[in-house]
Amino acid sequence: MTDDARRPRIGRPSTVLDSPDARALARFYERLLGWDVIADEPDWAQLAEPGGPGRLSFQTEGAYERPQWPTRPGRPQIGMHLDLEVDDLERAVAHAEAVGAVLAPFQPRPDVRVCLDPAGHPFCLWVRD
Repeated sequence: MTDDARRPRIGRPSTVLDSPDARALARFYERLLGWDVIADEPDWAQLAEPGGPGRLSFQTEGAYERPQWPTRPGRPQIGMHLDLEVDDLERAVAHAEAVGAVLAPFQPRPDVRVCLDPAGHPFCLWVRD
Protein backbone atom coordinates (compact mmCIF):
# COMPACT_ATOMS: atom_id res chain seq x y z
CA MET A 1 0.00 0.00 0.00
CA THR A 2 1.29 3.49 -0.83
CA ASP A 3 1.84 5.97 1.96
CA ASP A 4 0.73 9.28 0.37
CA ALA A 5 2.51 11.32 3.05
CA ARG A 6 5.85 9.76 2.07
CA ARG A 7 5.39 9.86 -1.70
CA PRO A 8 7.11 12.82 -3.38
CA ARG A 9 5.06 15.11 -5.58
CA ILE A 10 5.36 13.86 -9.14
CA GLY A 11 4.06 16.21 -11.82
CA ARG A 12 1.96 15.72 -14.91
CA PRO A 13 3.65 13.50 -17.50
CA SER A 14 4.83 15.10 -20.72
CA THR A 15 5.07 13.17 -23.97
CA VAL A 16 8.51 13.39 -25.61
CA LEU A 17 9.06 12.40 -29.24
CA ASP A 18 12.56 11.50 -30.41
CA SER A 19 13.64 12.63 -33.85
CA PRO A 20 16.75 13.37 -35.86
CA ASP A 21 15.97 17.12 -35.46
CA ALA A 22 13.96 18.23 -32.43
CA ARG A 23 13.45 21.77 -33.69
CA ALA A 24 12.18 20.70 -37.11
CA LEU A 25 9.69 18.24 -35.62
CA ALA A 26 8.51 20.86 -33.10
CA ARG A 27 7.89 23.32 -35.95
CA PHE A 28 5.78 20.69 -37.74
CA TYR A 29 3.61 20.11 -34.65
CA GLU A 30 3.42 23.87 -34.00
CA ARG A 31 1.86 24.28 -37.47
CA LEU A 32 -0.32 21.18 -37.10
CA LEU A 33 -1.72 21.95 -33.64
CA GLY A 34 -1.41 25.74 -33.42
CA TRP A 35 0.35 25.37 -30.06
CA ASP A 36 2.96 27.77 -28.65
CA VAL A 37 6.69 27.06 -28.58
CA ILE A 38 7.79 27.40 -24.96
CA ALA A 39 11.30 25.90 -25.26
CA ASP A 40 13.58 26.03 -28.27
CA GLU A 41 17.10 24.70 -27.84
CA PRO A 42 19.33 22.95 -30.39
CA ASP A 43 18.39 19.42 -29.26
CA TRP A 44 15.18 20.07 -27.29
CA ALA A 45 11.90 21.86 -27.97
CA GLN A 46 8.55 21.97 -26.23
CA LEU A 47 5.07 23.11 -27.22
CA ALA A 48 2.19 24.10 -24.94
CA GLU A 49 -1.51 24.13 -25.67
CA PRO A 50 -2.69 27.77 -25.49
CA GLY A 51 -4.72 28.11 -22.30
CA GLY A 52 -4.64 24.38 -21.66
CA PRO A 53 -2.65 21.77 -19.85
CA GLY A 54 -1.24 20.03 -22.94
CA ARG A 55 2.52 19.78 -23.48
CA LEU A 56 4.45 18.03 -26.23
CA SER A 57 8.24 17.82 -26.20
CA PHE A 58 10.85 16.84 -28.76
CA GLN A 59 14.45 15.72 -28.39
CA THR A 60 17.14 15.08 -30.95
CA GLU A 61 18.31 11.48 -30.98
CA GLY A 62 21.47 10.85 -32.99
CA ALA A 63 20.70 7.14 -33.49
CA TYR A 64 17.04 7.72 -34.37
CA GLU A 65 15.40 5.14 -36.63
CA ARG A 66 12.04 5.85 -38.23
CA PRO A 67 9.32 3.61 -36.78
CA GLN A 68 7.45 1.47 -39.28
CA TRP A 69 3.68 1.62 -39.70
CA PRO A 70 2.17 -0.84 -39.52
CA THR A 71 4.54 -2.56 -37.09
CA ARG A 72 6.30 -5.63 -38.44
CA PRO A 73 8.72 -8.04 -36.74
CA GLY A 74 12.38 -7.12 -37.17
CA ARG A 75 11.67 -3.45 -37.98
CA PRO A 76 11.76 -0.37 -35.71
CA GLN A 77 8.74 -0.49 -33.41
CA ILE A 78 6.30 2.37 -32.95
CA GLY A 79 6.07 2.14 -29.16
CA MET A 80 3.46 4.90 -28.93
CA HIS A 81 1.43 7.22 -31.09
CA LEU A 82 -0.69 10.35 -30.67
CA ASP A 83 -4.48 10.32 -31.02
CA LEU A 84 -5.77 13.74 -32.04
CA GLU A 85 -9.50 14.41 -31.87
CA VAL A 86 -10.70 16.61 -34.76
CA ASP A 87 -14.03 18.17 -35.71
CA ASP A 88 -13.81 17.36 -39.45
CA LEU A 89 -11.76 14.37 -40.57
CA GLU A 90 -11.37 15.35 -44.24
CA ARG A 91 -10.31 18.93 -43.42
CA ALA A 92 -7.95 17.72 -40.67
CA VAL A 93 -6.21 15.31 -43.07
CA ALA A 94 -5.87 18.05 -45.69
CA HIS A 95 -4.41 20.41 -43.07
CA ALA A 96 -1.99 17.75 -41.80
CA GLU A 97 -0.77 17.07 -45.33
CA ALA A 98 -0.44 20.81 -46.05
CA VAL A 99 1.92 21.26 -43.07
CA GLY A 100 4.06 18.23 -43.92
CA ALA A 101 2.35 15.00 -42.82
CA VAL A 102 1.88 12.02 -45.09
CA LEU A 103 -1.27 9.92 -45.11
CA ALA A 104 -0.18 6.39 -44.22
CA PRO A 105 -0.81 3.80 -46.94
CA PHE A 106 -2.37 1.41 -44.40
CA GLN A 107 -5.60 2.64 -42.76
CA PRO A 108 -6.99 0.19 -40.18
CA ARG A 109 -10.40 1.82 -39.66
CA PRO A 110 -12.75 3.85 -41.86
CA ASP A 111 -13.43 6.45 -39.12
CA VAL A 112 -9.75 7.16 -38.30
CA ARG A 113 -6.94 8.45 -40.49
CA VAL A 114 -3.37 7.48 -39.68
CA CYS A 115 -0.82 10.07 -40.76
CA LEU A 116 2.96 10.10 -40.43
CA ASP A 117 4.86 13.13 -39.20
CA PRO A 118 8.14 14.14 -40.90
CA ALA A 119 10.12 11.85 -38.54
CA GLY A 120 7.81 8.91 -39.29
CA HIS A 121 5.83 8.86 -36.04
CA PRO A 122 2.25 7.79 -36.74
CA PHE A 123 -0.58 9.88 -35.36
CA CYS A 124 -4.30 9.24 -35.63
CA LEU A 125 -6.94 11.82 -36.50
CA TRP A 126 -10.41 10.89 -35.34
CA VAL A 127 -13.88 12.41 -34.82
CA ARG A 128 -15.94 11.70 -31.71
CA ASP A 129 -19.34 10.17 -32.54
